[in-house]
Amino acid sequence: MRGLIRAAGPCALRPRRGVTPYQSLVSSIAHQQLTGKAAQTILGRFFALYGEGGRHPLPEELLATDDAQLRAVGFSRAKVASLKDIATRSLDGTIPSRRTLSRLPDEEIIARLVQVRGVGRWTVEMFLMFTLGRPDVLPVDDYGVRNGFRMAYGLAELPRPAELAEHGLRWAPYRSTAAWYLWRAVDLHKEGRL
Repeated sequence: MRGLIRAAGPCALRPRRGVTPYQSLVSSIAHQQLTGKAAQTILGRFFALYGEGGRHPLPEELLATDDAQLRAVGFSRAKVASLKDIATRSLDGTIPSRRTLSRLPDEEIIARLVQVRGVGRWTVEMFLMFTLGRPDVLPVDDYGVRNGFRMAYGLAELPRPAELAEHGLRWAPYRSTAAWYLWRAVDLHKEGRL
């Protein structure tokens, strides 16, 4: 890990300030199984539905939007159902405010948010890291993290999630930083620097 840190430089993992849990989860759904560029294009068309220049709709506005309009901007039927569930659960309190979530332990947040359609453990782990700025999250099911570990440690095969979790105990309480470096390992390997 020391060589990887030296090659990658200082950790640039920073939480997104001013983003609500509702907004973050909507964005996460848009990005699922798409390239970042494709997701941004769809989000741009989605935001344009709600005014000139585009903006994030309120949960009530999203619920009032016809499914056909959401499909027309590029969301699949499954993603439309997920977006509407995120809006519903934001209104009923299942998805609470950022302030409320900031007081809860990681596992309680995971248990609460995986109740939302289309939101699994990985999505919540990304939310914990990139929205709430939680320092000790290691997404062991993430392909990039597993592949970065394989590359950084010169392994022939990807580690199993349980193996990675066990190894990751030594990085606590900074496993989010370790995950960031493992993602960078993939980039550095592509550049021939690792």
